Amino acid sequence: MNGVLIFRDLRQSTVKVMLISLLIAVSSVATISLFSEHLQQTLLSSANAFLAADRQLNSRSSAPIPSEWIGQAQSQGLKTSLVAEFSTMVASDSGFHLVAVKAVDDQYPLRGELDWQSDLDSPRQSIMHGPARGEVWLNPRLMRMLEVSLGDEVEIGVTAFKVSGLLVREPDARMNLSALAPRLMMHFDDVPSTEVIQPGSRIRHQALFAGAESALVDLEQWLEPQIAGEFRWVDVRQTESLGEALARAEAFLMLGGSLAVLLAAVAIAVSSREYARSQRDVVALYKTFGMTGRKIQQHYLFRLGLWGVCTAILGLLLAIPAALLLASIAARLMDQSLQFQWSLWPVWPAVLTAAVVLFAFAWPAISRLRDIPAMRVFRSLEQSKPAASLVETSLALLAVFALIWLYTADGLLVLALFSGLSLLLVTLATGSAVLLKLLGKLSFTWQSWKMAVIRLKRHRSASLVQLTVFAMTLMLASTLILTRTALLSDWQAQLPEDAPNHFLLNIPADSVESVEAFLTEHDIDQNPLYPIVRGRLIAINGTSANEWIVNPEQVSELNRELSLTASSALPDDNSVLAGQWFTQQERWGVSVEQSIAETLGLQIGDELQFSIGAEVISEPVTSIRSVQWDSMRPNFFFMFPEQGALTNQPATWLTSFYLADEDKLILNDFVRQFPTIALLEIDHIIERIQNIISQVSQAVEAILVMILLAALAVMFSVVSATLAERQREGALIRTLGGTQRLMNRSIMVEFAMIGFFAGLAGVMAAELAVWGLQYRLFEGQFQLHWPLILTVPVVSAVLIAAFGRWQLKPVLEVSPMLLLRRLE
Repeated sequence: MNGVLIFRDLRQSTVKVMLISLLIAVSSVATISLFSEHLQQTLLSSANAFLAADRQLNSRSSAPIPSEWIGQAQSQGLKTSLVAEFSTMVASDSGFHLVAVKAVDDQYPLRGELDWQSDLDSPRQSIMHGPARGEVWLNPRLMRMLEVSLGDEVEIGVTAFKVSGLLVREPDARMNLSALAPRLMMHFDDVPSTEVIQPGSRIRHQALFAGAESALVDLEQWLEPQIAGEFRWVDVRQTESLGEALARAEAFLMLGGSLAVLLAAVAIAVSSREYARSQRDVVALYKTFGMTGRKIQQHYLFRLGLWGVCTAILGLLLAIPAALLLASIAARLMDQSLQFQWSLWPVWPAVLTAAVVLFAFAWPAISRLRDIPAMRVFRSLEQSKPAASLVETSLALLAVFALIWLYTADGLLVLALFSGLSLLLVTLATGSAVLLKLLGKLSFTWQSWKMAVIRLKRHRSASLVQLTVFAMTLMLASTLILTRTALLSDWQAQLPEDAPNHFLLNIPADSVESVEAFLTEHDIDQNPLYPIVRGRLIAINGTSANEWIVNPEQVSELNRELSLTASSALPDDNSVLAGQWFTQQERWGVSVEQSIAETLGLQIGDELQFSIGAEVISEPVTSIRSVQWDSMRPNFFFMFPEQGALTNQPATWLTSFYLADEDKLILNDFVRQFPTIALLEIDHIIERIQNIISQVSQAVEAILVMILLAALAVMFSVVSATLAERQREGALIRTLGGTQRLMNRSIMVEFAMIGFFAGLAGVMAAELAVWGLQYRLFEGQFQLHWPLILTVPVVSAVLIAAFGRWQLKPVLEVSPMLLLRRLE
């Protein structure tokens, strides 16, 4: 009998709406989860080329990587490669020059490709190996400085090597403003023969690893107790510019998944609530036949559990091909081969969402029916006190937000969404009462307006529910729209197409005017010139910097020389968070970047000591500023006033500029005219980050489409939930002489009013949520989006009015007698 009743209930409209909503919820969340995981893995796989591997192990000192560590990695199925970097002199027939040597083995690179030329006039080629033993590749600038050609020999230490190619770009080239020497690449096994590495020599060792993520995690855990500050484990998220780009990418995808969870909760809450109400007479009949409250509970618990399991399975079956379709579209847009892999872990949020929301919103209403006398149910009396409903709703909302926190693992995101929804609910609770009171005092000439207002007042609770659900849906949809249009646009604006892609380093003071003249002559717009003074932070408030914090090894800035600079103008992509920026005449103080200030626990007024050569300077912290490290412009941890402590210090200068590919030949003239100035090209870094932005933009658009579909399901469930009551009321009005035209206008006016105020409340709550997301999560500047604020209420009024008119079509076009018979 139980099975017969379960399948009979499937014919009810409320059950159909609830299960369809549950199906959309599960499939949407599962699809987004699967696609987000695939996209993040794709982004990471693409971005790992920045490391030439999946992970790096870098030595902080000159200690080599222990061979047993390499053996352990290989035993776990990982690919490995060894790299060594050091500075030395290289000799040719024309003289000597300081170079930055990179020695690589036969396995390098494990990820990404090198750009290589066979000679200066040949096109670039992408290859996946380094030079052979006995050969070296030179940076084009270095080849001109040494005045050598392909096939010539150069000497490194006591060994001569053949120049066999030009190294244009390496995949793991870092944007290091202190890397002033041009690059030379050689084979790792040739280093001992040069005899340039002696005890006490400064050399940086690297081990590269690539393979399965689980094996990399196991290796990291195995190495962690042995690293002991001598080595640093690096993944792509820890690189400055790319790490921030990936963090933002994951935050955008995380936001889309969170909004899908909330919309799923709304859809299921509305439809399941109406299903519970539709079961009052059925429960009363069960109790009349002698069924106990416990049996009734077991009956509906089994029913909900069965529906939940079946719908979740069907939703997951629909999600896998949907995620595969999105992945294939993304692969074509990204011009990459499709490598779609999925696991069971990403689908758990969808299953958990179905279970939590279904039982949090459907079960409390049904469980209350067991304690109500049958006669009260037959008379359709209210069964629950407002306090009980408020408590249950609050617990359900807390369960949903706990689910989002579990899903996203980001408290700021949950707080921003919760604040927006809280503001929305408070506004609707107070605003709806005031609105209905004002509408009741107004006199309307048109009958359709009078009937619409009477219906709103008569069904105050139902109208408030509809207003709340519509507003919540519009808030969530508007939040993602604003995220796509505002946050993502702000991110793209930080890295425009003409972002600086070349840095000039080591500019002597007496060459500054000549460099500016050269750039001006060739119509190259440059960024400001900054003096660079090398110095170390040695003390904070009279305490040694290494003693100031618990673990100095975690602050790499304490273990190396820093690039200090001076400027009277605040850089365009910097913002002062505390204190005051320098005036033109300021002679004292230092401005500190936000992250290092937080790491070191610095505050305004703290005294910092720097060693510059043999001199020590001491300056108070006068401001703390935020820096957009992914803007590709020169940025600094510590900045001094232009007339301050760095004025008399020996300095070189630095600037950056944008140069299109077709204008690259200008660089040859520059190198010939200024052979001692280091030229750093970062096109590949900018290209990779712009690629990530493009991929995330496409992913957010795909997620937006799915969430808007879920929003339509929510609207459908809200209107359908009250369809029977509205049909009964409409049939009675038409029986009493109401015309079809009057009914049509009154329904559209009613839904237009609900849509307008829901749109206004929803978009304002969305602005609050986006403020929290943009200011705290994405670290951007917030501005009100007036076009959306003015547009959403009007658009929502029109759409919801049309939607209500379409949903209530039977009320307007079916014979009243036939309609009343259907509702018996």
